[in-house]
Amino acid sequence: MIEINVRKEILTRIKNTEKEHDVRVLYAVESGSRAWGFASPNSDYDVRFIYAHPKNWYLAVDLEEKRDVIEYDIVDDIDISGWDVRKALKLFWKSNPAFVEWLQSPIVYVDDNLFAPQARKLLASNYSVENGIYHYRSMAKTNYRGYLRAPLVPIKKYFYVLRPLLSIRWLKKYKEPAPIIFDQLRTLIVDNTVLNEEITRLLKRKKLSKEKELVPSMPVLNSFIESELKGLEGYGKKAKGRDVDLGSLNVLFREIVGGQIIQ
Repeated sequence: MIEINVRKEILTRIKNTEKEHDVRVLYAVESGSRAWGFASPNSDYDVRFIYAHPKNWYLAVDLEEKRDVIEYDIVDDIDISGWDVRKALKLFWKSNPAFVEWLQSPIVYVDDNLFAPQARKLLASNYSVENGIYHYRSMAKTNYRGYLRAPLVPIKKYFYVLRPLLSIRWLKKYKEPAPIIFDQLRTLIVDNTVLNEEITRLLKRKKLSKEKELVPSMPVLNSFIESELKGLEGYGKKAKGRDVDLGSLNVLFREIVGGQIIQ
């Protein structure tokens, strides 16, 4: 749940972005811990959006040199940034985990009811489970080795490892993009009572703690993490390129941009 005054401020900033950069925001969501379901009281608001320029902006010799992201400094705990629609669709073709997760965010600020629904329809034909596993494995491995092998560890880093590992389990089981809400992912380990109880205790503390709070290393969680990572050692190399055609993404791109003709 996003407070009314915060949502209003976010929407105001999005409108100002459209005016400042002469773009149209197609889709804007909350990303990060607030969307995942384990935010701390002082967690940032991680606002991510997809935008489109007027059609003529793309009809340029120097298109590849043009900036395709919009970023702002964090102000009042609001971290807001966005990708141009062309960049977003190219990353979609590569099964970029951030973009795929944005499509599934439960907290939506802006939706033109065209871009996101059409992109979701293309998930089945464009998303690579193999690439998804590779991305999440790297995420889990990096955070575990970097933060969770000390006597005292950041609470949030446990979730930055558990969430991708459970996402991998989902990908393997269902052969489709994993949901981003952590409680949905936990259904995969419902039979592991000891592990679930430990996660529940840590989750309650996370929701009451400051963003950088430390806790003693938790053997039950570390044992689970190490076992999962060991089973993923075969995914040490990035998945090879795919033969998926860009045709459907080109159609969506033209549909989005085609309606913005400069007179």
